[in-house]
Amino acid sequence: MEKKDYSEFAKDKGKVGKSVEGAEKLSLGISIVVAILLGIGLGIWMKNIFHQNWLLWLGVFWGIAAAIMNIWIEYKKLQKEFKEIENDPHYKNYKMKKEDEEDLKIYEQ
Repeated sequence: MEKKDYSEFAKDKGKVGKSVEGAEKLSLGISIVVAILLGIGLGIWMKNIFHQNWLLWLGVFWGIAAAIMNIWIEYKKLQKEFKEIENDPHYKNYKMKKEDEEDLKIYEQ
């Protein structure tokens, strides 16, 4: 199932759009919890069916792996959004203040 992107909807819809965008960001936290709980549930189910205790830990591992995968997907999506902003002509002529440049140099070291 493909996750829908509501950010276009959020740009033009004022307060409601901001709520939709906020709910989309909140969904990452929910998906992490759900992935781990599904993995644990699958592990318990396999443990009860096959009577092997290590299958519970396999389910826990799968849940944590799925949660990490969800974080990675969201990270890549945000990285793509930042690249679009970086290439936006509206921000091309932005000049940094001298203090900001110095802070950036310290941060990069």
